[in-house]
Amino acid sequence: MLNKAVARTDYIMETGYLSKELEAIAIKVETRERLSFEDGMTLFRSDDLVSIGALANHARERINGNLTYYNVNRHMNYTNVCVSDCAFCGFYRRVRHPEAYEWTVAECVEIARKAYSEGARELHIVGGLHPRLQFDYYTSLLSELKSNFPDMRLKAFTMVELDHLTRTCRMSDEEVIDGLVEAGLDSCPGGGAEIFAEPTRSRICAHKTSAERWLELSEKVHRRNIHTNATMLYGHIESHEDRVDHLIRLRELQDRTGGFMCFIPLAFHPEGTDLSHLPGPSAIDSLKTIAVSRLMLDNIVHIKAYWVMLGKGLAQIALRFGADDLDGTINDGGSLMESYLAEGNDNQLTKDGIEELIRGAGRIPVERDTLYNAIEPRAAVSPETNDSTRRNLPVLG
Repeated sequence: MLNKAVARTDYIMETGYLSKELEAIAIKVETRERLSFEDGMTLFRSDDLVSIGALANHARERINGNLTYYNVNRHMNYTNVCVSDCAFCGFYRRVRHPEAYEWTVAECVEIARKAYSEGARELHIVGGLHPRLQFDYYTSLLSELKSNFPDMRLKAFTMVELDHLTRTCRMSDEEVIDGLVEAGLDSCPGGGAEIFAEPTRSRICAHKTSAERWLELSEKVHRRNIHTNATMLYGHIESHEDRVDHLIRLRELQDRTGGFMCFIPLAFHPEGTDLSHLPGPSAIDSLKTIAVSRLMLDNIVHIKAYWVMLGKGLAQIALRFGADDLDGTINDGGSLMESYLAEGNDNQLTKDGIEELIRGAGRIPVERDTLYNAIEPRAAVSPETNDSTRRNLPVLG
């Protein structure tokens, strides 16, 4: 096997597709050997974006073939009131701020009703860390949404929100998680991870849930057989070492639980934040980060190119740099998405628009549900591909 991999790598190098500095990593990728911290650093330091992209694309096609996933979803940000004051956030407002808002459960149901009528089958529900909302608000929100729209998947509340609930409502982790699941929680989004490494994390979100706590709660949620996503905010004050450390910590947790469905690198947008003096990530940095994520996270099936933050054009290119998911059609009527939109973007794509974007990259679009099951099975969708990939992941305990 190794001799064949070396021969393949030599051929790629001879034909000009791979640089010498990446030879050892290419052999590891070909033989499916796990990349080390040092390998991750070599990838980030390399200027050979084409070779890194080719390796990531090889790994992507081995896992997901030529398929690219999307869903029809709606983001619901139930409040922008937050007790945390993260330096990178332009969304939060204090309780008495004139732009502060909090939606009632009834208002959320009506917003969901409109989204449902437009074809959305997933609600992505996140909000600020509100100091006054009690646990019954969150459980009522889920139960009312599930009662009115039983086939709507409720992807709700980050680990940071769960941690906030344990402290504000004086409840144990298990009480919070079990209560939300019983009310209708289907899965959790991956926000709040930001960057794990200290002191970087404390410099950008000093009053937010710690990295250790985020990982601890993720593991507890996974053990409850609730799947989640994972994120990493990049392009601010973090180092390449911070990024590789973040990826490895996620990989280690995934080894234990298999609970992460998807990893989403989130491009930092400095406008309107306390870090507005920073430039944010370049297009090259974004493509490299997506590619390195695909190569390092060998046990997370899906890597998302989040078109809202990347822009549609760059997200399309990312489908050849390791990404196999674009998120969804997305519509939230403003709020959180407006603080994240890439320049020139709006906050919605139609199904036809997102499928055109995917086909333009030479990929096959697949509409999915929250758990990456195809909603409209097509001849090109190979169940064997997804099943064999999932069989290599740990079973939830």
